[in-house]
Amino acid sequence: MSRPQVHNINVRSVERLPSPSELKEEYPASEEQLSRIVESRQTLQRILLQQDKRLLVIVGPCSIHDPKGALEYARRLSILKKEVEDRIYIVMRVYFEKPRTTIGWKGLIYDPHLDGSSDISSGLRKARALLLEINSLGLATATEFLDPIVPQYISGLISWAAIGARTTESQTHRQMASGLSMPVGFKNGTDGGLQVAIDAMGAAMNQHSFLGIDPEGFTSIVCTNGNPWGHIVLRGGHKRTNYDPESIRETVERLEQAGLSKVVTVDCSHANSNKVPARQTDVCLSVVEQRVKGNDNLIGLMLESYLEEGSQKIPSDISDLRYGQSVTDPCLNWEDTEKLLRNTRERLKDLF
Repeated sequence: MSRPQVHNINVRSVERLPSPSELKEEYPASEEQLSRIVESRQTLQRILLQQDKRLLVIVGPCSIHDPKGALEYARRLSILKKEVEDRIYIVMRVYFEKPRTTIGWKGLIYDPHLDGSSDISSGLRKARALLLEINSLGLATATEFLDPIVPQYISGLISWAAIGARTTESQTHRQMASGLSMPVGFKNGTDGGLQVAIDAMGAAMNQHSFLGIDPEGFTSIVCTNGNPWGHIVLRGGHKRTNYDPESIRETVERLEQAGLSKVVTVDCSHANSNKVPARQTDVCLSVVEQRVKGNDNLIGLMLESYLEEGSQKIPSDISDLRYGQSVTDPCLNWEDTEKLLRNTRERLKDLF
């Protein structure tokens, strides 16, 4: 009589990945690159402490699907960075994981060929290689961490991390954030509520022990010290925005009541712009105007921007993809982004 099958009934296959250590040996970071990452994290810490008065701007594609296009964007951004860095500190948005409300393309790490083949091993390699190239251009990078195993492979090359609106309430992600080595922005919930992000900040500041993997890929108990560099990111919610002065004031008051850092970053996309690219400009200018009028709690903003405006669906024939256009949320085009950041720098002149 055969034994009843009770394990992995719905698992189609299991494939081993290279360990984090193996991938780092395959795509090593130089001493210069590592020093640059340390310096960028320290700069972000000073901005969060309000010791560095520059405006933090996290800008780049909604998601990375084409390393070639992302690198072209990074080259342009690295030139603009030098032009505005006296008043703006630019970090490039380099998102490899995309949370889905139902189903859809999950990001470069999970499906690098955009064809459902789920070549995660190749996706991790592409992600790490791209981060090294962007870093070599002198740009700090930001990403959203979705799967708690992924940071072991790429977090050493990231200067700022996000925990998204769909995962801010997750204990797994709060624990993960408590061990990350860089500042972490927690987004408010998809309904616009602040409490999940406030709770997440408090939780991530504390020590945790949880299941994870070590650099060799073995299942391990991970014990963390807690991350003191958590802060809130306002991205709006269902049928409401939260970048106006009243919303900012409420957020600061709630943070103060909770005994947390009172600095605020605004996501100009998502519900704050109703995912209409041009409206990101209005949100950005509102944030800058509030900052100019003396609201020092507003330390940064996020923009979704790529080479071409808008977005596209992934076609059945990948050769039909339009170069430089997002395959997830619609983005500002490069020309409007460049104009907006130059305008932002000019508007900030009285603060420096």
